[in-house]
Amino acid sequence: MKHFIIGTAGHVDHGKTVLVKALTGKDTDRLKEEKERGISIELGFAPFKLPSGIMAGVVDVPGHERFIKNMLAGVGGMDMVLLVVAADEGIMPQTREHMDIINLLQISEGIIVLTKTDLVDPEWLDMVKEEVHELVKDTTLENALIAEVSAVTGQGIPQLTNLIDQVAGKLKERSVSGNARMAVDRIFTITGFGTVVTGTLAEGRLYVGDNVEILPDQIQARVRGLQVHGKKVELAEAGQRVAVNIAGIEREKIDRGSVLAVPGFLKPSHRLDVRLHLLSSADKPLINRARVRVHIGTSEILARVILLESEEMEPGDSALIQLECEEPMVAARGDRLVIRSYSPMRTIAGGTVIDPLPSKHKRMNSQIIETLKTKEKGSPEELLVQYMAASGQVLHLREDLQKGTALDEQVFEDIVHSLIASGQIRSFQGDKKTYFILGTIFRQKAAEMETSLRKFHQTYPLRHGTSKEEIRSRYFTGLTSKLFNFLLEEYQQEGIIKVVGENIALAGFEPSPPQAQAEMFRQIEETYLKSGYQTPGWEEISTRYKLKPTEAEEILGYFLVKLVLVRLEDGILIHRDNLEKAREKVVSFLREKGEMTLAEARDLFGTSRKYALPIMSYFDREKVTRRVEDKRVLY
Repeated sequence: MKHFIIGTAGHVDHGKTVLVKALTGKDTDRLKEEKERGISIELGFAPFKLPSGIMAGVVDVPGHERFIKNMLAGVGGMDMVLLVVAADEGIMPQTREHMDIINLLQISEGIIVLTKTDLVDPEWLDMVKEEVHELVKDTTLENALIAEVSAVTGQGIPQLTNLIDQVAGKLKERSVSGNARMAVDRIFTITGFGTVVTGTLAEGRLYVGDNVEILPDQIQARVRGLQVHGKKVELAEAGQRVAVNIAGIEREKIDRGSVLAVPGFLKPSHRLDVRLHLLSSADKPLINRARVRVHIGTSEILARVILLESEEMEPGDSALIQLECEEPMVAARGDRLVIRSYSPMRTIAGGTVIDPLPSKHKRMNSQIIETLKTKEKGSPEELLVQYMAASGQVLHLREDLQKGTALDEQVFEDIVHSLIASGQIRSFQGDKKTYFILGTIFRQKAAEMETSLRKFHQTYPLRHGTSKEEIRSRYFTGLTSKLFNFLLEEYQQEGIIKVVGENIALAGFEPSPPQAQAEMFRQIEETYLKSGYQTPGWEEISTRYKLKPTEAEEILGYFLVKLVLVRLEDGILIHRDNLEKAREKVVSFLREKGEMTLAEARDLFGTSRKYALPIMSYFDREKVTRRVEDKRVLY
């Protein structure tokens, strides 16, 4: 299912919060000061169910210039933006700054919403539209549609809702195959539960029970619980607003700007290599070592701009730079950031992270600049990983990968070795062929299987596991049974699962009766053990213990699989210890006498023909005895 975030943008008092309430029914202003002053100060959040059934998250940002820092903490996670312009005021200073930020972050899907249209006449509205067209010219929202609404009267709200639904249909889903990470925008404590952090999951999946790391302090924690849109879930996916209840960490150890991620995935750094674009509207050039405010994710950090190619950047220029941060920064390659001047605070530039963990560079060094340009385009390793991720396949043949990436054979061999060593890809043999799988996909599928098997074992504690075909059809639809078996062997060697015949179970799982039923199981086994060779039928046992048909079938299956009971034929079961005693008696008799009639077997067991015949037939099948006319001899 597609998950995405809608965000607002626009000048203070242009009706963003009122618009969100008209769309979602929720007032996102939650602070007392916000209610008293009638303006948004902090980020607000609301769930929004669209006509198509998609549940989106809405982030409402403050519009006042004093709270641009808070606005930037919310805008980075947006997939779609509603640029709000009040029809009675038109374009205002923060409208322009918010539009600059949208453009710098390359948010390409959005709608321009003209609010308060009930307060103006058609001629004035047309003039505002012209202003808007001029504002968005040559920006990511140049082709955005314009909606005219009045949140107070409700005019245009249904049409805007449908328009949002249409734009949502064009959005590309975020990757759930990557490593989970989330920039934290709120932190609070709930009595009895502990620390809760919220944010937009940028990529990957989070499961209850996952181990996570809080960066930049690299504090280890565990996911105790998850909520999406106020509902408890076992799994959260990229593109969702998520509340994470974390165990093992106090609220004071986390700040807005912290990043929750898979352990070891991200590393804090005091430097970032960046491709920077200085706004053409910047009032002066950007000089080397200028002190700036860097906004990335939900964090704001002071830094120095190290210009690697020149002494200064003119407005409208693009250049390679290195940011020297005054505090540790957490980022990934490809992340976008916004830069504001130190004082006065104005948005002046934006860029894309090329290397989140660089060493210190010499300026004006042609070799360093060429290396950065190569990194910007993507290294051979990145090319291979991107090709595997974009293919949509789980497993890849070596020859297909080399052909698809068009890499030189030796280069391909070198990077494959490097990627395997770093854990980014895995390889294994099957049918005399070499297969590769992305490390993120391998771990994601492992997590999916573990969750599914854990639930199965809880529901069916007496079964050895779920069928291989069930897991294949649910999580590995693109794999043949043969390829799936090759991959299962890898998971088994990792100690994640075990294969039991045609079933799969968690590695450490053994079927066992629930504690509440343990005594009943003991009594049933004792009944069969004491009954010797004249055993009760299973229907009798089911009636005695008032078992429902499905429950009786589960329990019988458990006894048969564990070989506590052996089915001789339909309706006749025997305890394995009694069957072994019968075998010893038959073998001893035949060694002495040479042959045995059914009547002699009946007398030997002290039972009737009804039970003696199934026992002897079983020994015939097991090649203990062999029937010769109406007698048995040793096989």
